Amino acid sequence: MRRTEGRWRWEGDGAELADLSRLAEPFPERGPDPELLEELAAQCPDEEDFDDAEEFDESMEAWEERWDAVMFHPDRTVGAVVISHRGCALRDWLVISGPHRGTIWTDDRADEADLAPLRGDDGTPVTFARWYSDWLRQSERVVLRAAGRTADRRSICACRG
Repeated sequence: MRRTEGRWRWEGDGAELADLSRLAEPFPERGPDPELLEELAAQCPDEEDFDDAEEFDESMEAWEERWDAVMFHPDRTVGAVVISHRGCALRDWLVISGPHRGTIWTDDRADEADLAPLRGDDGTPVTFARWYSDWLRQSERVVLRAAGRTADRRSICACRG
C-alpha cells in the first residue's frame, strides 16, 4: 500500500490483478466449473497434430485466450489482493472479504491450476498473521546468513533486548 496524491493505492507485481472497487464483495469459494476446465484442457492443441509450426502457434494462442478467459476471469479474485509474487507468475492472495477473510490463497493459474487455500503442515488454512510471521522469520535467516551469522533463535532474541 502506498499513499499518493491523498489516496491509498495498491502497488507492486500483481496489483493490477485486484479490482479494488470490488474488495467488499466476498471472495469466491469455488473456481471455474471442473467439467468446463476438463473440456478446455482436452481441446489444448498438440504440436504433433500440426505440420506447420505457425499453425500450431496460432492454434495454441487461440486456446490460451479461451483458457485465460475462464481461469483469469476478474470474478475469480474479487475480495482479495495480491501480496506476494513467488516467481514465474505464481502469486499469493490475501482474502479481504467473505468467509475466508484473513487467509492466504496460492495462485498457480500460470501452471494451469486454480487458486487454492495455502495450508500449514497441520492442514489448517494459513492466516495472514502466520504467513507474515513465517516470511519475517525466513527473511531474518537470510539476512543473518548473509552477515555471516547463524540464525540461532536465542542470539536473535538477545539482539532485540
